[in-house]
Amino acid sequence: MAIKSDRWIRRMAQEHGMINPFNDRQVREGVISYGVSSYGYDLRVADEFKIFTNVNSAIVDPKNFDERSFVSVQASSVLIPPNSFALARSVEYFKIPRDVLTICVGKSTYARCGIIVNVTPFEPEWEGFVTLEISNSTPLPAKIYSNEGLCQILFFQGDETCETSYKDKAGKYQKQSGIVLPKL
Repeated sequence: MAIKSDRWIRRMAQEHGMINPFNDRQVREGVISYGVSSYGYDLRVADEFKIFTNVNSAIVDPKNFDERSFVSVQASSVLIPPNSFALARSVEYFKIPRDVLTICVGKSTYARCGIIVNVTPFEPEWEGFVTLEISNSTPLPAKIYSNEGLCQILFFQGDETCETSYKDKAGKYQKQSGIVLPKL
């Protein structure tokens, strides 16, 4: 398995629609950077957020998730309460090739502020907008900026094609179009 370079990412995005919309360079002037980097792609967070709240005294249960645990917000920036989290989605839509797996890591600008981004790997032949989990590990409110970089996607190409892809399994998060909550 090998990590893929900026040239490979550009080719896959332009010829195969792997990332849409696609920025073929790193945009950084006045914003938290996004676009293609040396060995990855910095995705942007959209202006749609679901901010965790305990207003309804709900219990977090992945098998029976109560949507009332979140407040929906659409804005150019949001504040995530101390020691809390929000769900968001990417601006970009991804179509992962059958021989590729991705891993997502947070950007250092946010990491240095105590913001942790968690995204599960994009499996071979997964496609959709990415649901992003943004945790504020600090005792202070944390600001997140829409339409700017949030995390970096690293692309790993396998030595051979997988036997069963996410699409083959009819994965429950395939072709998600917005912020998708836990499903059983």
